[in-house]
Amino acid sequence: MRRWRRGLSPEVRAKAKRLLADGFVDAADEIAISPLAGQALAAYWPIGSELDTRELLVELERSRVVCALPVVAGQGKPLMFRQWLPGTKLDQGPWGTWHPKEDATEIDPDILLIPVLAFDRQGYRLGQGGGYYDRTLRRLRERRAITAIGLGYAGQEVAKVPHDGADERLDWVVTEKSVTKMEKI
Repeated sequence: MRRWRRGLSPEVRAKAKRLLADGFVDAADEIAISPLAGQALAAYWPIGSELDTRELLVELERSRVVCALPVVAGQGKPLMFRQWLPGTKLDQGPWGTWHPKEDATEIDPDILLIPVLAFDRQGYRLGQGGGYYDRTLRRLRERRAITAIGLGYAGQEVAKVPHDGADERLDWVVTEKSVTKMEKI
């Protein structure tokens, strides 16, 4: 799947990035996370060929959404989130991640946008393999309801993602072609 995603043309990636940025606020009604203004939303700064969220972050911030990016707090630990604003200086983290500097405000998100390497209709996903988002979702869901939305390309959907008891499910997946509620199991 990594090879497939890296093989996408720059035009396809640019179009998907624009569709995501232009359509996510409208999709919020369908996902039942509207109104977005005032909510805290954690996205990600794209690594390699992941669906690019940078234009989306700008659009969300313009819509008065409190935006945050994940910070790897340490191996085996859940992610933490720091506020992101346009122009925020970012530090490089482990494994090619980028996050706001230590003096940025820590945020507890209501909505979590998660990159997918592959996903299925049951809400399971493959990521980078470190389990960070699974640990983070579990910790957040122990405290309160949170909406977990996978972001990826439509071509990343597979029939079945291997999973075990440590894997947390997504509530929705948004691609350049659709907004899909995950099946209840």
